Amino acid sequence: MRNLLAKVPKHVQAKVKAEFWAIFDRIEAPPGEAAVAEARTRADRFSARWRRLYPGMVECFEEDREALFAHLRLPRAYWVRCRHSNLIERSSGETRRRVKVIGRLPGERSCLSLCWAVLDRASRGWRGISQTLSMIRLLHELRRELHGKVVVAREGVVPEPQKDVTPAA
Repeated sequence: MRNLLAKVPKHVQAKVKAEFWAIFDRIEAPPGEAAVAEARTRADRFSARWRRLYPGMVECFEEDREALFAHLRLPRAYWVRCRHSNLIERSSGETRRRVKVIGRLPGERSCLSLCWAVLDRASRGWRGISQTLSMIRLLHELRRELHGKVVVAREGVVPEPQKDVTPAA
């Protein structure tokens, strides 16, 4: 958001900001690809509206657009919490702290596993979010899509992240 606002004049910043957040507000579709599709449609309208006046801002927006929709795959209760940078900054700090101890990661898969473990552990302590069984199942389904592993969640039991068994090259 800050990057976009830096590319437009002050007198339109409030309007651009409001229209940007409208992309993500009141999405009717259920979490997952349907919600992402609805947000993509809104993002297309946003880009079309501002492209002629502020092409640099729209180019910046389009560059990282898909990453903006990642939180829409999570349970709806997480959406507002994931939109601000506190979660990102704390999670990044925790990941850096853990990598500093390890020294270096053997591959991309181990990096993803570490990031998932940090976020999975952090999600247990998020305030204002009660994790229901359906939310836990959705999170495990997302994990399975990322890692290609089957993870079974039983009521009241949240499995620990699996160890990365990728051999070092």
